[in-house]
Amino acid sequence: MVYPAVEMLAVTVHFAFIGYVVIGGFLAWRWRRTIVLHVFAVVWGFGSVLVGYDCPLTNLENWARGMAGRPPLPPSGFIAHYITGVLYPVDAVNLVRLLVAALVLGSWMGFVLRGRAAAPASFS
Repeated sequence: MVYPAVEMLAVTVHFAFIGYVVIGGFLAWRWRRTIVLHVFAVVWGFGSVLVGYDCPLTNLENWARGMAGRPPLPPSGFIAHYITGVLYPVDAVNLVRLLVAALVLGSWMGFVLRGRAAAPASFS
């Protein structure tokens, strides 16, 4: 009974993390201090996809699945299992990655531009 709950918690946190990677830069427009957290999240998220280092949430989910007698996620990981082929076609993976990268970079550019607009003018 506990292991399925741990699995569900890992899945929920994973989806929240991915959502934050995608839109967290826009949240930083309102809560400016969160940009540091967003940069770390993006570095971790993009690194886990592009470099392929292990994600602790995937490891937690696989542990809980194993303890519950269920098979682990496929080696391709969380995104390939839950998102690719469900939210977008499998052959659009590279396009989606480029769109997410553009969205993140656009949010960061907006963050910088909004910061400059809000900065007080200096009089010398």
